[in-house]
Amino acid sequence: MGISLENGACAVGTHCEASERNDAPLYNFYSETSWIEELAKEQLVQLSHMDGVEQVAAFPDLHPGKFGPVGVSILADRVYPQLIGNDIGCGMSLFVLDVEVRKLKLEKCAHKLRALECALELDVSSELEECGLLQLADTQDLYLQSMGTIGGGNHFCELQAIEEVFEPYVLEHLNIDKGQALLFVHSGSRGFGMSVFQTVEHCFADGLRADSTELEVYLHLHDGAVCWASLNRQIIAKRAAEALRTSCRMIADNAHNLVERHGDKFIHRKGAAKADLPIVPLAGSRDALSYLLKPTEDVDLQKRSLFSLAHGSGRKYDRKSMKGRVGRNKSELQKLERTSFGGHVVCEDKQLLIEEAPNAYKNSRAVLTDLIEAHLVTPLLSLKPLLTFKKAQTLSNKTSKRPIKRSLKRRATR
Repeated sequence: MGISLENGACAVGTHCEASERNDAPLYNFYSETSWIEELAKEQLVQLSHMDGVEQVAAFPDLHPGKFGPVGVSILADRVYPQLIGNDIGCGMSLFVLDVEVRKLKLEKCAHKLRALECALELDVSSELEECGLLQLADTQDLYLQSMGTIGGGNHFCELQAIEEVFEPYVLEHLNIDKGQALLFVHSGSRGFGMSVFQTVEHCFADGLRADSTELEVYLHLHDGAVCWASLNRQIIAKRAAEALRTSCRMIADNAHNLVERHGDKFIHRKGAAKADLPIVPLAGSRDALSYLLKPTEDVDLQKRSLFSLAHGSGRKYDRKSMKGRVGRNKSELQKLERTSFGGHVVCEDKQLLIEEAPNAYKNSRAVLTDLIEAHLVTPLLSLKPLLTFKKAQTLSNKTSKRPIKRSLKRRATR
């Protein structure tokens, strides 16, 4: 595309000079029709000024964050932990359920998924050992009380149906039928990631140098948090599948808050999905389609985008500003519990229900369109939300008709 943007922005995917200074090149992969707040653009410019930053890529889900913009990938000669944030390893995983959509009764599913609020009763020692996390137990709290839980904010566990198949080969490639139900899980490293983040708060200004012991210690714990988050999503899915009396199989797992070595540099991703994987999920709001994407294989585009993509719709309005926009009375709150697709929303935290209302987010189709026009992706599937689970009142053990224990290991497949 050759769209000319205002305020120093640039054509989609092309180099944009952030200022007259010799700052890091900025590649914008969003169009002039994208909803991008000025504060997010200002934060992009600030990123380009930071010592050691060599390149920035921004995506159409871009929005302001606490320590910097969300929806970006940054290449630097050092690590800035604040650019990743405290929810290290936060990401999205997509699973196929061994059940057809037509057999699901959503109201019953909504009740069964309340089991996700119960404490985990599964011994996950073998999984922790497989991920290399047990070796951290002597010096690091593994926050096992949070394992298998979704958390707050924009995290969710969502039942989905395939709406449209754009590339027919993908069904055979992934060994799924169009009528099968899918499970989309968005969660992170919970308290574990926060504990890692707190160890490096004094390093924000100058970052962690490539040859420092502090960096090696941080990366070791950081990588543990990324593994913790991925395992957490898998356990959430297994618990959900067990509650629904079925099994699950993971077909995509993608972190969007992490730092990785890139040669002798470091790629920071904040709300930016890894695009060096075969397939990448793109999340919509609970009242919008999500998508499964194939990233570009064009080497030049991969380098300019720092091997990254948009991770979802991106916020349009921050949480504080949602108060008064929706949920002003009982009727409006009830409407937030259903979707235009006829789907259900389980969120028994009134404030969270309002903060995460669909109109708090950008249009996922518009985000996808920008990515397509920037030649970064090929869409494979669109996914319709059936039931979005976010938060329920804690269940007592008595209300759980069947314990979620050893059967998880037996029934869920990887």
